[in-house]
Amino acid sequence: MLLPTLLLAGLAQALPKAEPGHYLETRQGGSGFTMLRFGCSQVVIDRIDPLVNPGQAPSPHMHQVVGGNAFNVSMATTDVSKLASCTTCSYSEDVSSTSDIYLSNYWTANVYFKARNGTYKRVPQMPNRDLFQDKYTAKTKGGFVVYYVSPGKGKTTAFKPGFRMLVGDPTNRVSKNMKMQTCFRCYTGPNYGGDNAAPCADAKLDTEGFPKTTCPGGIRSNVLYPTCWDGVNLDSPDHKSHVAYPKGGPASFSGTTIGGGDCPSTHPVKIPQLMLEIVWDTRNFNNKADWPADGSQPFVLSTGDPTGYGQHGDYVFGWKDQSLQKAMDEAKGCMGSLCTSLKTQEPTAGNACAVKAVVKEEQDGWMKDLPGMEGMPM
Repeated sequence: MLLPTLLLAGLAQALPKAEPGHYLETRQGGSGFTMLRFGCSQVVIDRIDPLVNPGQAPSPHMHQVVGGNAFNVSMATTDVSKLASCTTCSYSEDVSSTSDIYLSNYWTANVYFKARNGTYKRVPQMPNRDLFQDKYTAKTKGGFVVYYVSPGKGKTTAFKPGFRMLVGDPTNRVSKNMKMQTCFRCYTGPNYGGDNAAPCADAKLDTEGFPKTTCPGGIRSNVLYPTCWDGVNLDSPDHKSHVAYPKGGPASFSGTTIGGGDCPSTHPVKIPQLMLEIVWDTRNFNNKADWPADGSQPFVLSTGDPTGYGQHGDYVFGWKDQSLQKAMDEAKGCMGSLCTSLKTQEPTAGNACAVKAVVKEEQDGWMKDLPGMEGMPM
């Protein structure tokens, strides 16, 4: 819940703040809830997927990946924090030692621009803004921002070593009325113009599929994962069945609570709200003379999806020991990039963490076909 006005005023000097006008500016730590928000640079762009297509190189489509450098063609269902030696994310212990705490991996499909002549070019990501005295996110290279939310001490159970999950359906091409699960925000101008509402909650600027008009400030993706777990399985054959949304379905992201009501009886364990936030730098692709002749929007996911309805996100948990649980239960509340129980690293260290691509193929030039989509109807 939001703090009363008088209490907010009293804490104004002590607590970090969001930028004026940003929807998070009224959220403040110290009220018992936790909202971790931190940037992660890109660790690799590659056509592999250790969750859905383990052992397969190349996998069917390209991904952009952030997090620990244990990312590989296959990742054993084990404690990933013991496999990686660095992370691209801001939360980390001294990565030169064996005490790393934050080595999870997150990945999504890439976005490409399809020109009128039928060729493709990868749309790069741009750093998200710094909020709450964050000095890391705006200095990241590629990558995206990750959120973890817990309503307070004892309200969520942190993921366990070996846990992994997938949200979204890469084969989907029609609206499923799941805008609160994944959405796109059309920035109206520079400096994240129009970013005045919670993710996926703006009736005009947020859409379930790709925006159909030019977005002067770029396009942002939000991917929200389920918040209920069966309490037993660390994974499932479809990487989805062991988790579920609350009885009320995907809920609006508040940064302080986990909406949607109680968890279903089949998945009774409440887990932290995990959300990915990616900013696609589409600003160089706004000339409609380069868009398809029929006037349709020109962006396509690396799966070959021109609708955006197939947006999805993969997750492999890699926090060490009880570090995430401690953060979710932090009595004083952890806010943004500041949490007394977690150590951080400098942007230069995160930007230096990388994985060599396994599949050697064109990534940034103009392409006749999307990687892996050669000969497929688009």
